[in-house]
Amino acid sequence: MKGDITKLTQQIVLEGKKQAKDIAEAIGKPYSTLLRELNPFDGQAKLGVETLLEIMRVTQNVEPLKLMAESLGYELVGVCAPRRKPARIPAESGTLHAPAFG
Repeated sequence: MKGDITKLTQQIVLEGKKQAKDIAEAIGKPYSTLLRELNPFDGQAKLGVETLLEIMRVTQNVEPLKLMAESLGYELVGVCAPRRKPARIPAESGTLHAPAFG
C-alpha cells in the first residue's frame, strides 16, 4: 500500500486526458513541484492531501480516493449514482458516499 496512492496519482496526471502542465496550472502549483511531489521515489517530497484533492477535482478522477476507501474496508459510492435502498444500514456499514463531479 505504501506509495500506491502516489503512484496512482502520478499515472492519472501523466497519462490522463488533461496535460500535466494544465493540471499544475489549475491547482496553482509549479509544474516541476507537482512532478516532484508525484515522484514515489523522491523521499524528500510528499504529495499532500490538499493537492491530491485538487488533482481529483481537476481531473475528475477519484480512483485514489477509491483505493484509500478500499484499503480501509470501505466502498466509495457517488451520491448521484443510483443506490439500492437497503432495509437498514448500520452506522458502520462500510460505505462512503461521495458527491459526483459535474
